[in-house]
Amino acid sequence: MKSEQAFRTISEVAGDLDVPQHVLRFWESRFNQLKPLKRGGNRRYYRPEDIELLKAIHQHLYSKGYTIKGVQRLLKDNGPRSIIEATEISSSAAGTASLFESASTDTVSADGVDKKQVGEALSELKAIRALLD
Repeated sequence: MKSEQAFRTISEVAGDLDVPQHVLRFWESRFNQLKPLKRGGNRRYYRPEDIELLKAIHQHLYSKGYTIKGVQRLLKDNGPRSIIEATEISSSAAGTASLFESASTDTVSADGVDKKQVGEALSELKAIRALLD
């Protein structure tokens, strides 16, 4: 297995993100912040920072429901670091919520409190707190 700092080919990145290679090439044409190294024969090699940005773009497009124009605007207004950090925060918040949900098999306590909703609210609050820190 390659180290975290190793460059990756387009086929490796496409496999990790579960998208076809042509989608990554299309994203390169739409997001000028994506600049993989190109070697002989126009082979693309993605740096770790490119991969982080690709994961963030993927999450915004596929999970959060953003359009390409919406993600372009986020990148233009806030820069790539901001959407990468937002992706990391929401991933950790999702992990926290899943830990909370798996702690108990019943989701509603005897006093009528929905544990799932409480866990989701807690995750959102933690994500907001992380943004403020």
